[in-house]
Amino acid sequence: MKTQYLMLSLAFTFISLISFAQTNTDTIKVWGNCSSCKENIEGAATAAGATSANWNKTTKLLLVSYDAAKTSNMKIQDKIASVGYDTQDMKATDSSYNRLDKCCQYERPKAKGQSAMNNMKMDGMACCKDKTACAKMDDCCKGDMSCCKNMKDATAKQDCCAGKSCAKI
Repeated sequence: MKTQYLMLSLAFTFISLISFAQTNTDTIKVWGNCSSCKENIEGAATAAGATSANWNKTTKLLLVSYDAAKTSNMKIQDKIASVGYDTQDMKATDSSYNRLDKCCQYERPKAKGQSAMNNMKMDGMACCKDKTACAKMDDCCKGDMSCCKNMKDATAKQDCCAGKSCAKI
């Protein structure tokens, strides 16, 4: 009988440890403004599988707990972005952002890896494609010259980027 109790105790302990090991708690930066944003952000996080979600409108931080076997940090961020809110790693589409109530529309941050050229909604390498656009280069490239790296026309690249750091690329 003692052996059975011991085995049950060990099994319960093992199952508890496995369950505990799969629970993650993360902090995610999510942009928003008001209590309506709080409801939408927390609702999206729980719809994506979070077991708990608490967004602070002052710090813009979402504290989420979730079962790693059922969802992930990126799935939660994807769901939040799908309802219109930018996160630290994912940008909401313009259409989902525009569907937000006016009070919920915030000043949008640059997404990771997004250049100033993309923020200006330039088409591809438009800031470097021709000489007339070169005057705008400093505005669109902000000194990183990443907009010149993939230019196919070497002459345009040389003319446009002359004297700039990307002329060596």
